Amino acid sequence: MTGSRIGWVIGPEEIVTHLTNLATHTTYGVPGFIQDAALFALDLGSAFEAEIAEPFRRRRVLAQGVLARHNRVTAVPSAGAMYLMLDVSPTGMSGEAFADALLDTHHIAVMPGESFGAAAAGHIRVAMTIEDRAFEAALATLCAFAQELSKP
Repeated sequence: MTGSRIGWVIGPEEIVTHLTNLATHTTYGVPGFIQDAALFALDLGSAFEAEIAEPFRRRRVLAQGVLARHNRVTAVPSAGAMYLMLDVSPTGMSGEAFADALLDTHHIAVMPGESFGAAAAGHIRVAMTIEDRAFEAALATLCAFAQELSKP
């Protein structure tokens, strides 16, 4: 369900009321096909969830190994999701400039951290959605590129 969103909120009634109003005005409801897909996925149970999560856990471990061999890119700790948020600020570049240069130079596409707000400036978001060897190679290239950019 990449890109599709569904969820719930638990909290104080006053805050939930405000969040409900916000959701009503910003999303106008969750499309039926996403509701059907979410119900189907939930009905598959925790074993299916673990199966789906395994490649991302494995790729986080691969990423930790690659990043440990480089000193210009660090990861924001992550315990889940299909993405890593990497700090590329030691290159002296914004996340947007780094992402553009990486795409132009190595044809590796990442998302600039600035797309997620000021707190993510100087970061990039990397999707862990490609096969393990290709992911590891792309991350190694990314780290080597960051190292090259950081040379005085």
